[in-house]
Amino acid sequence: MPFDFVAEPVTRSRSLRGQVNYHAGHAAEASVARHYEDRGTMICARNWRGITGEIDLIGRQGDVVVFIEVKQSRTHDLAASHILPAQIARIFATVDEFVASEPKGLLTDVRIDLALVDGQGRIEVLENAFAG
Repeated sequence: MPFDFVAEPVTRSRSLRGQVNYHAGHAAEASVARHYEDRGTMICARNWRGITGEIDLIGRQGDVVVFIEVKQSRTHDLAASHILPAQIARIFATVDEFVASEPKGLLTDVRIDLALVDGQGRIEVLENAFAG
């Protein structure tokens, strides 16, 4: 059957592309973690998963808990375009879930950053990226 023959390479190609994207995303997160650590932010959690979602990196900068969403693509603009309103809502819900276990609870000082990584590995950080 010709369709079976054609479908096999496409499936392998998609699987390979998925693996490449997965590893590129983790490499981007590791680079961003080093970027923050080099600037004095202690990274205390990676890929923290709660009931409502996942936060790529969580750091502490003094009394402030810094939540970092990492997006990687060929360009910074393309990476930024990958964050959608539904994901932003999940990030806020997950931040609330995390800080609920902090000593100050929902009164904890927080900042939510968006870290963009381009195809050359350059990092652009948008601090307080989702502040109104």
